[in-house]
Amino acid sequence: MPRYKLTIEYDGAPFCGWQVQETLPSVQGALERAVKAMTGADVRVHGAGRTDAGVHALGQVAHVDIEKQFAPDRFRDGLNAHLRPDPVAVLDAEIVGETFEARFSAIKRHYRYRIVNTRANLALDVGHAWRVPRRLDTAAMHVAAQRLIGKHDFTTFRDTECQAKSPEKTLDQLDVLRDGREVTILTSARSFLHSQVRSMVGSLVWVGEGRWTADDLSAALAARNRAACGIVAPPEGLYLVRVDY
Repeated sequence: MPRYKLTIEYDGAPFCGWQVQETLPSVQGALERAVKAMTGADVRVHGAGRTDAGVHALGQVAHVDIEKQFAPDRFRDGLNAHLRPDPVAVLDAEIVGETFEARFSAIKRHYRYRIVNTRANLALDVGHAWRVPRRLDTAAMHVAAQRLIGKHDFTTFRDTECQAKSPEKTLDQLDVLRDGREVTILTSARSFLHSQVRSMVGSLVWVGEGRWTADDLSAALAARNRAACGIVAPPEGLYLVRVDY
């Protein structure tokens, strides 16, 4: 049975997240309906990560097994035809070996968080960035962010409903960049805890606003207590950019 690796882009705004839920629209559900419309089969589409409601993807990866073999380009185009008008696009499809797993074969995940640092209301970026009106000290944010690099117990930055077996993760990158009014936070790791990225971003914004120092961020990490976390950034600024294998 052929296994297809799919690279997917989507706007997370109208979805409850990646994972199928009975009564709410999901990205996984939209893809599975498209596969059924094309093949007639009820199959599970397995994603590399379960993005939350409102979170977007530029390069989510999934795999699916179907009995009938299609040329990869034909499979991609057929899925896209059946995905309309949902804001989901299959960018690429390829046949892979049966040992490939979108989630468990991944060696690194890359996320981007977009902040528009402006007092003006958002127009084109509504639903796709977090508007922060107070001027952010991005240099201080970047310095503080380096305190989180490496292997740590990230309980403070973990959602209370996170189902991961261990709160320990190794953070490979956490950079804060500014280009005009746009502030971008780039982060990468093999895997993340539930809400970890948004929790780190919200705490870094407190640093940028002058509410916290880098030492306060370190103290929050060391507390290993969810109550020590700063605010949690909203989902609309978060993008899954790429998954490495």
